[in-house]
Amino acid sequence: MLKYIIKRIINLIPVVFIISIVIFATVQSMPGDQVDAYLGAGSDVSEEQREMIRAELGLDKSLPEQYVRWMARMVTGDLGDSMKLKEPVAEVIGSYVWNTFYLNAVSLIVALLFAIPIGIRQAVKKGSAYDNFWTVFSLLGISVPSFFFALVLLFYVALKIPGFPLNGMRDATMMAFGYPNIFAEILDVARHSILPVIVLGFGTFASFSRYVRNSMIEVINQDYIRTARSKGLKEKVVIYKHAFRNAMIPLVTLLGMYIPSLFSGAVILETVFIWPGLGNILIEAINSRDNSLVTACLMFSAILMILGNLLADIFYSLVDPRIKVDE
Repeated sequence: MLKYIIKRIINLIPVVFIISIVIFATVQSMPGDQVDAYLGAGSDVSEEQREMIRAELGLDKSLPEQYVRWMARMVTGDLGDSMKLKEPVAEVIGSYVWNTFYLNAVSLIVALLFAIPIGIRQAVKKGSAYDNFWTVFSLLGISVPSFFFALVLLFYVALKIPGFPLNGMRDATMMAFGYPNIFAEILDVARHSILPVIVLGFGTFASFSRYVRNSMIEVINQDYIRTARSKGLKEKVVIYKHAFRNAMIPLVTLLGMYIPSLFSGAVILETVFIWPGLGNILIEAINSRDNSLVTACLMFSAILMILGNLLADIFYSLVDPRIKVDE
């Protein structure tokens, strides 16, 4: 297994290299002048000063030279400085990534708590009214855009309930004057998380419940399940011990692909709820032409996606011993 992991990581190096070229070239081709982003709105400097700043930022070099300098810094852990926030990009990502992780992790846990038992029961009661109801419900979760669902909740829930938080992660007044204790802060964050978690969890639940249902339907029709039933085993033992264990492989695939999104951020949702996460900060960076931050966020998401695929392959062999990795 260790040899397989090392081999896969080595094979991923050229993939990361190609992705970095595409991301760097795409970000550098964005409209706007990085010098204007560096100076800020309303700045009045001479052309000579602008050229000095351009040289200081390395923007006077050719695009290949800029890429080589950027890659050399990135390999050493230097992601550059954010032009808008005037902070190192690594610190900015470190500050916002945990807010994104919290929101996505809670949404995933809530979604799985509902999706797994409902998906299993759908498979057992295939074709029933119960199965049809949740099938339609999951189709809605997959089809309805998250931003539309978020706006509906904001209008029909947040605006209708006095004192219900509309956006952000914490109450601005409480942040200004301080929380009386840690429990008050936890409660405040939890209240602000309700609507984002519902929106994120809705879509995640829809995907996972369909995967669980379809996998379970395929497994419970296998001969060994019929054999287990013929031996007089209880239905719960047959379903939850024998069938679900073998139906976990597609679920592991989806989990492996979902892991990167725990850290990369839900761009549209975080923007709608003004959630201080990587998705929201990425949109702000794009609007302000903060290329260093945009490039770092995109590379961070790409590397997470690649690692997610690797983890999914590793989980395969752990869940199903019949799957042997090619070392």
